[in-house]
Parts: sequence; C-alpha cells; structure tokens
Amino acid sequence: MGEGGAKVLILMGSDSDLEVMKEARDTLSALGISSKMTVASAHRTPERTRRLIREAEEQGASVIIAGAGMAAHLAGFVAAHTVLPVIGVPMDSGPLRGVDALLSTVQMPPGVPVATVSIGKAGARNAAILAAQILAVSDPQMRERLETMRKKASQEIEAKAKELEERER
Repeated sequence: MGEGGAKVLILMGSDSDLEVMKEARDTLSALGISSKMTVASAHRTPERTRRLIREAEEQGASVIIAGAGMAAHLAGFVAAHTVLPVIGVPMDSGPLRGVDALLSTVQMPPGVPVATVSIGKAGARNAAILAAQILAVSDPQMRERLETMRKKASQEIEAKAKELEERER
C-alpha cells in the first residue's frame, strides 16, 4: 500500500457508508495521498478485516481510517489489531443519528487509542486531513500542501465575507 500502494486504508462497515466516506477519499486525493477504500465489518467479516489490516501494514500504509455507525466497533477492532494510527469516523445513521457511534468510537480502553472525529461527512473530511497531518510529520511537501489548503480556505471565507458585506450595503 505505501511503497507504490496506498498510504491510507479507508474501511467502512457497510456500503451504505460510501457517500460519507467518499469525502475522506476525495480529500486525500486532493492532497495527493493515495488511498484504498473498501467495506469490512468487525462483526460480519472479522477475518476479512484482519486480513485487510495485515495487508495494509505489509504494503506500507501509514494510517487507517475506519467509518461505522450504530455499534461502531470497526475502528476499535482495527486499533486492536495494529499499531498504525487509526482514525474513527462515526456515521450519522441509526435511531440515535450517530451519537451511539460517536460514543462507542471515542470510548476506547487505555492502551488502544482511536482518534475520533465528528459525525458524518465533516468527520470523514477531518479524518483525511488528520491522516495528512500525521503523514506531514515526516513529509515537508505534505505539510506545504496542508498549509496551502488552509490558506485557500481562509481566502474563500474572506471573499465570501466581502461579497456579503457588499450586498448588504
């Protein structure tokens, strides 16, 4: 995955999470980071999930992003099977609209951390940016791309504010 493969493995508990998790893939792509995205369930396909984690490690991936809803044990399951950084994205699904997924993702036992971002698409985008920040620790070019992304976002807000102020006159 890393050398000639993906630097980030993106897992989702169900294909119903695809619309949200595409946000992570697209953000990584915009930052020039290769990723592999697939479905793997901690509960329904534990052997597949373990195999994907092992392959990611063997192929040089640096970070794993795991998105899941409801019981949301995917990120914790992944973290229990690797020392790579794991970022959990709670899905805004189920009767509790993601609050259950948030709590089960963030409440990890000592020694098995999962970095947890916000619920849904914003969380998926932040997971990708956090993955890029982790990679930027040892990659000055990645750091520059992140700084450029932030500067562009700031400029867009300034332009929107100016436009609104001119319309309000």
